[in-house]
Amino acid sequence: MKTVVVGMSGGVDSSVAAYLLKKQGYNVIALFMKNWDDKNCPAKEDFEDVRKVCEKLDIAYYTVNFSEEYFDNVFKKCLKDFENGKTPNPDILCNKEIKFNLFLKKALNLKADFLATGHYAQIDEHFNLLKAIDLNKDQSYFLYTLNKKILEKVIFPIGHLKKEEVRKIAKEQNFINHNKKDSTGICFIGERKFTNFLSDFISFKKGNIKSKDGKILGSHDGISFYTIGQRKGLKIGGKGDAYFVYKKDAKTNTLYVCQGEDSKDLFSNTLIANNISWVNQFFDIATPFKCNAKIRYRQEDQECTIEKIENDRIFVSFDKSQRAVTEGQSIVFYKNNICLGGAVIICTS
Repeated sequence: MKTVVVGMSGGVDSSVAAYLLKKQGYNVIALFMKNWDDKNCPAKEDFEDVRKVCEKLDIAYYTVNFSEEYFDNVFKKCLKDFENGKTPNPDILCNKEIKFNLFLKKALNLKADFLATGHYAQIDEHFNLLKAIDLNKDQSYFLYTLNKKILEKVIFPIGHLKKEEVRKIAKEQNFINHNKKDSTGICFIGERKFTNFLSDFISFKKGNIKSKDGKILGSHDGISFYTIGQRKGLKIGGKGDAYFVYKKDAKTNTLYVCQGEDSKDLFSNTLIANNISWVNQFFDIATPFKCNAKIRYRQEDQECTIEKIENDRIFVSFDKSQRAVTEGQSIVFYKNNICLGGAVIICTS
């Protein structure tokens, strides 16, 4: 009998993943991972849900604390990006550094054959990373840093199901969390106000908000609090359309804004990214290479061309202009439903 360690969060997805694996005949061990340690983190309540589900399934459950590793390998890197005016994606970094690195090693040290999670994604017989059946919940965007060697040891038990089917199974099994709200937002911030949380870790100074021609229109509290395409919180009045952030200059501590959500200043046809990660580490790409891509989670696939790759920099052009291309976010590439890999956006070109 094969042994699977299931990363259980207390949510409905990982609970149903554990149920399905046990039903399929695996020896299932539940492992609850704690990555953040403060009074606003609902870890105690989540672990209680894990305990109740595991007792119902009659499977062993344990907990592991990666709070220190998460702080050093994920949170500190995100803080540095925020300080430099970028908009990082902690979930992608957590999957790379914690869940499918340290957590996977922990599972294998427990003599498990596989690690399973409640992610909405699929793996085929060639260990390609595929989109989930439920495209509205597909999480392959966050998983692009996983290579085939890792995927050989991973199972995504609910990737072939729609969210409503997952909840239906949980309800049929009388799981206490069958109707539990999905977690949203940045994991370590939770329900707190973003600006208040970030202010506890980074010192900010006010700066100018300027128009494209250099006119000062207002002031901001710190450029790390804003992202490209943002409208809310600018506190700029006046005639005409609403203002949107289209550029951030960390060196001069300046936000640049334009008027109208369809302003040409918000759109780009090209971008450059680095820190390239291919699911198939031996992927020999011949440029120019036509494929699809997303520059943010849940965006519809966009037709694009990888024009060239030089010194870990990837140059991409789009068939249609892209709105609010954001430094620090990831561009993830696809061929049909196969996730090829991705990279971190550094600028428009």
